[in-house]
Amino acid sequence: MHRIWAMVERDLRRFRRSPTLIIVAIVMPIVQLVILGNAFGGNVKHLKVGVVDQDGGVPAVRLRELSGAVAANARTFEPIVYQDEGTALSALRNGRLNGVLSIPPEFSRRVLAKDDPRVALIQDNTDNFVATTLASSFTNMLGAYNGAAPDPRRVSTDAQLDLVEVYPYVPYIQYLLPGSIVLAIFTMVMIGGGIIFIDDKARGLHEGYLVTPITKLELILGFNLSGTVKAVIAGAVLMTVGTVIAGVPDPFAPLRLLRMFAVVVLTALSLVSMMFMIMARMSDPLVPRALFGVLNTLLYFPSGAVYPQQAFPSWLRAIAVVDPFTYAVHAFKCLLLKNTGFGAIAGDLAFLSLFTLLTMGIATLLFRRKL
Repeated sequence: MHRIWAMVERDLRRFRRSPTLIIVAIVMPIVQLVILGNAFGGNVKHLKVGVVDQDGGVPAVRLRELSGAVAANARTFEPIVYQDEGTALSALRNGRLNGVLSIPPEFSRRVLAKDDPRVALIQDNTDNFVATTLASSFTNMLGAYNGAAPDPRRVSTDAQLDLVEVYPYVPYIQYLLPGSIVLAIFTMVMIGGGIIFIDDKARGLHEGYLVTPITKLELILGFNLSGTVKAVIAGAVLMTVGTVIAGVPDPFAPLRLLRMFAVVVLTALSLVSMMFMIMARMSDPLVPRALFGVLNTLLYFPSGAVYPQQAFPSWLRAIAVVDPFTYAVHAFKCLLLKNTGFGAIAGDLAFLSLFTLLTMGIATLLFRRKL
């Protein structure tokens, strides 16, 4: 028993000397509970809906006023007035809107003539959760519009809602594909970059770099580029194979592949830079393995990869704003599900570039050229 207890005591002493590992082991289940508990199943709110009134008559004005009242109370959507339907549809395709409510020129006349008046809800159906929420909200709004008390100054009639989907049907496996690509890049960053770097550091293999005249910035750039190459390989493989498995239309279109490869490279650079910023002062090889699960939960689920961010509480949306996964997932969704150009993802590329420069700079400052 003395020999067994000596082994137990040694292992517990070693564990005690890693306070970060203890904290992660305790905090990780709490983080998973809080993040996952709020990242699924919430009510989708604050959707952006363009309203295009091509009629301008009294019934059309009433419908616009009702949409404003519903938005102010339920807050499911926020109406944004557009004068031109083409401009609204362009904003819809570029991801600035979730839907467009189009009131046709003959709407008021048809209402007064009881001649089958209709309005159209044009939806970005690449996100089924958002599309279903919008369809339900506007169907209920039309029900309230038709069920209003009769006004003696107008002829009451029922208006109908036509649902128009901009893109072909998007199965859930395609919806998950962008997040899976980013997750594959992140996994390779942690395993092929972070964990190997800390293991080499623990074995003393990195000492050879420290005795050379190479600068700290050159060391960080070298580590980043090597980790990026590995992550790009993982992302490129899943990008090509995943599009075939998920049934993405025209998966090998050259321009789409070129745009996606650019996003893969920039995503890999940003995540590798973030990883070296976190691990610049670490030496315990167990800590990165423990952090892997925490970072996976903290970055992946708030990104909107599996559920719309509009359903998140405000504090979780705040995390999503600074989460590089958010912008990588959005860029891949635009390219894979909508087949857009660089114009729709310019903001995502700008954020990932700035994030890379910032984290790489911090990693360089934190890195120490000593044992």
